[in-house]
Parts: sequence; structure tokens; C-alpha cells
Amino acid sequence: MIPPKVPDNETQRLRTLQSMRILDTPSEESFDQITRMAKRLFNVPIALVSLVDENRQWFKSRQGLDTSETPRDVSFCGHAILDDRILHVEDAKHDERFHDNPLVCNAPDVRFYAGYPLKAPNGHRVGTLCLIDNVPRAMTDADHELLSDLGQLVEQQLRALALATTDELTRISNRRGFHILAAQVLAASTRARLASSLLVFDLDNFKRINDVEGHDAGDRALGDFARCLLLTCREADVLGRTGGDEFCALLWNTDEAGTARMVERLGQRIAEVNLERPGHLPLAFSVGIASASGTVPAGLGSMIAAADEAMFADKAARRRNSAASAARGRILLPDRQNEAPVARPPL
Repeated sequence: MIPPKVPDNETQRLRTLQSMRILDTPSEESFDQITRMAKRLFNVPIALVSLVDENRQWFKSRQGLDTSETPRDVSFCGHAILDDRILHVEDAKHDERFHDNPLVCNAPDVRFYAGYPLKAPNGHRVGTLCLIDNVPRAMTDADHELLSDLGQLVEQQLRALALATTDELTRISNRRGFHILAAQVLAASTRARLASSLLVFDLDNFKRINDVEGHDAGDRALGDFARCLLLTCREADVLGRTGGDEFCALLWNTDEAGTARMVERLGQRIAEVNLERPGHLPLAFSVGIASASGTVPAGLGSMIAAADEAMFADKAARRRNSAASAARGRILLPDRQNEAPVARPPL
């Protein structure tokens, strides 16, 4: 076994890592979403966000591994942070650096490793987004690009630590946090040729709840709706509160039929919550959906605009008590760019 070398800028690198105040912090959904996505997209048993500290590697997010840290001198990630390129070990048993490494000879029985070196905003490499399998695996150029996309997602989250990206009331992403994460997820989904859906939700009765029952009741309504979203969506979907009573969700690797089923399940959960709120004004929502096929790049801004238009159409139809409301307005983005915007329907 060959222990990893110490980077030439180790003092500055460690100072950067410590200044980020991320070591030994609780798990966070924004990082866990990415490792879950990496695990599923690459079909590996283990995916990690690993931060290389002075004498250990500590896992900010881990899927498929119970331990929260391992010694740095046996770490693959300690080698990965020595270069800007992805470290790919096709078969650790045949690599002189790792063939007798305890992580190879014993659990978790590492044979395949791929680690994208994560850079802090100042450029120092502080850790990796890594994939681990117990069988040898090759990687294609497309695999490298996809891992790089996901690694950049993690870097975005590291940068976001310096920003207020979480909505304090609902504990999901706020507008800034949603846009940062959703844009990267959409780009990765397009690269992998996966369909995606962008949903914009607006609470129908929110102003009346605030006016009639008070702002505390309004806050509870927002929290109830956010919890329904979390329970209805998959763990790897991107959710955010993007306005006062407006929420967004980006469902990756989801077609129109799957999106419609999600909206139906959400409506059922809202109905259940309303049964638990006797004497209070009921929760209700309007929704607009923009779908992208994954075959042609679709920008987040254009999808949000399309879904927003569809949401206003749905809200107008519901206000007119029209049968069209049952269909839940949606727009399928065509595989072409720069279309003229659709006029927002009058309210």
C-alpha cells in the first residue's frame, strides 16, 4: 500500500476546510440528494461526499456505508485530492497503491473507485464525490462527464454554505438554493438524456388564511404544505419555497405520466391534512408543469416561466370552477429554443 502524499498547500488547504465549518456537522438533504442520485445513476453500492481532514476522511454524506470516517492514510480520497482530474481505479487489486489496502482486503471490499476532487470557492481541493463498487468497473468519457456534473453540484452546495439557501420556516431550499441546485440537476439530467419535470405550486387560500386566522396559521399552512411535498416527492427530487406561498419542485428522470401521479398523490395528502385541521380553512393549491424530454437542453429559466404560466392558467380555471382544473395545466416544452413567451392569462 502507498499512503497518499500530503499536498504542497496542505496548511492553506486545511485552513480553508476548517473555515467552511462543515466538519462533523449533521447530514443535510442538499448533499444527500446528490449522493443518492450518484448511487442510482451509476448503479454502485456506495456513494460518498468525503472531506479530507488532517488525519482522517470524514463523510458529509454517505449512501451504502455505515461508518462516518476512516483514517486518511488508507483513504483513496487522499490520493484523489492531489489532482484536478477524476481519480479512476478500475481494479484496486491490481493497483500498487491499493492492492493491500485494508479497505480493499476487508470491508467494504473496494475494487472500483472513482473520485471527483471537490474544490472550495478559493480553489483548494478539500474532498471528493466518490463512487465505490466491490467489482472492477471501467468508465466511459460520458461517465466522467456525468460524475463531473454531479461533483459540480456538490461544489455548488459547498459554495452555498456561505449563502442563506434554506428557508427557515419550511426547512427546504429557498429561492436561491433551489435555483442553484435545480440548474445543476437539470444539466446533469439532460447530459444523461433523462426526462425532467418542473412544477410550480401556489397555495390558493393562503391570503385568506392569513387574513382570517392570522399569520401564525399562515406559517403553519406553509409548513404543512412543505411536509406534504417532502412526503410525496422522491428523496432525490429538488424542492424549494421560492416565494411567499409559491413552491417549486424539479423531478428528474420522470415522464409526464409519473409527474401526473405525483400531483395526484400530493392532492390526496393535502386532503388528509385538511381532515386533521378541523375548524381551519382548507389547504388547496394550483400547479403548473413544464416537461423536458432530455433529448435537447432545456434551461431552468424557460422551464420555470412555462410552468408559471401553466400554474396561472390552472388557478384561473379553478377560480372559474371550470372542469379544466381537473386536468392540472401543463406545458410540454418543445425540442427547440427561444420560443416567444405565452401570454399570462388574466386573473
